[in-house]
Amino acid sequence: MAAKIALRSTALGYLALLLVLPLAVVFFNTFSSGLPAVWAALTAPDALHALWLTIAIVAIVVPANTAFGIICAIALVRSEFAGKRVLDALIDLPFAVSPVVVGLALFILYGRDSAFGAWLMSHGIHVLFSFPGLVLATIFVSVPFVVREVAPTLVEIGTDQEQAAAVLGADPWQTFFKVTLPAIRWGVVYGVVLTTARSLGEFGAVSVVSGHLAGLTQPLTLYVEDRYQAFDPVGSYTAAVVLALLAFATLAVMHWVAGKEKR
Repeated sequence: MAAKIALRSTALGYLALLLVLPLAVVFFNTFSSGLPAVWAALTAPDALHALWLTIAIVAIVVPANTAFGIICAIALVRSEFAGKRVLDALIDLPFAVSPVVVGLALFILYGRDSAFGAWLMSHGIHVLFSFPGLVLATIFVSVPFVVREVAPTLVEIGTDQEQAAAVLGADPWQTFFKVTLPAIRWGVVYGVVLTTARSLGEFGAVSVVSGHLAGLTQPLTLYVEDRYQAFDPVGSYTAAVVLALLAFATLAVMHWVAGKEKR
């Protein structure tokens, strides 16, 4: 009994010291200046632009990575093809590579000094220091989550129901939407939640490709840093609190989904 109490106390103390306490300090410092100051920081034009820019990035990245993740998971689990192991390994690349390296790679590829980047610019397509660059960087760092949540589910459910549907005359699309997708729905939802959380908090890759242009290419994570370096603690803390609340909402959805799955 004493060992269990000591174990739980250690776990709770660890979480409180490293997770709860820093967040509590951010919340306390945010509201210590009073609600009017927080409201002014929250409704500042650059803060609102950063918030909507972050939401816009998430709105594009999550559907794109969800569709790719489902297709890629089905390809990896349901078929054999040349290069399958390479593809399987590449999916985990964002887990292994630092986001800063990802941003630098995009900078080299789409910069004016590369042939591809110069060709895009000559056709009026600007990737760096603009919205497409932010989206590409965020897609890169969040691409594995749906794949890694859906693939084990596909292995677990097997192919019996899909084969039965095919025998009964269902075409591939009917089989997918009426048999496969309902069976993997919770894996998809988990992947979407994790992708959303990762997209909201991405900093390193977008920092390299954004150009830090306030009111133009500055999502919330970069806005927090910008306000802090500009000696505007209320603006920095308020933006950090908004990001934390969005993360909490994402976690709440994840736990709600877990509860539904257990039933």
